[in-house]
Amino acid sequence: MENQANSKSIILNYGLYLGIASIFIALIKYATGMQYTQEWYSGLLGLLLMIALIVLGIKKFKTDNNGFISFGSGIKIGLGITLIATLIIMVYYALFSLVIEPAFMEQTIETQKTVWADSYGMTDEQIEQSEETTRKYFYLSLFGGILIMNLFLGGIISLITGAVLKKTEENQY
Repeated sequence: MENQANSKSIILNYGLYLGIASIFIALIKYATGMQYTQEWYSGLLGLLLMIALIVLGIKKFKTDNNGFISFGSGIKIGLGITLIATLIIMVYYALFSLVIEPAFMEQTIETQKTVWADSYGMTDEQIEQSEETTRKYFYLSLFGGILIMNLFLGGIISLITGAVLKKTEENQY
């Protein structure tokens, strides 16, 4: 594979598409006042977008590479797309929580306090302790959670897609 296709532009383009699509979903939730709730359908939509754009990006590389792609290249492209999209999403959430909606942390904690009381039956003292810990680690857990979850899901999608689409010149002989 001497004349291998350029994976950088595919990673950047599809990562940008996924990042923008994810921001679009977040903006719709914000416009409808649902940014503090977790509905199954918005999570499913985000996952389906991730699957679609990673698969399309890996297939694009395979097409541009004369129908060949190694397992490792599939993983690299999928994780690259995921990483670019995740960085874009993290920048959006930083802007959102610090500029667009400065009360984001407070509102999230208030929403969570209701969940702690209603769903988990926590006492006022337990809620107070949880609130203190949440305030202390809010942004670390927000951005760390986004990074870890996206890379985990993107990695699984990339592994599966890379294994399914793998086709090397060595396999031809």
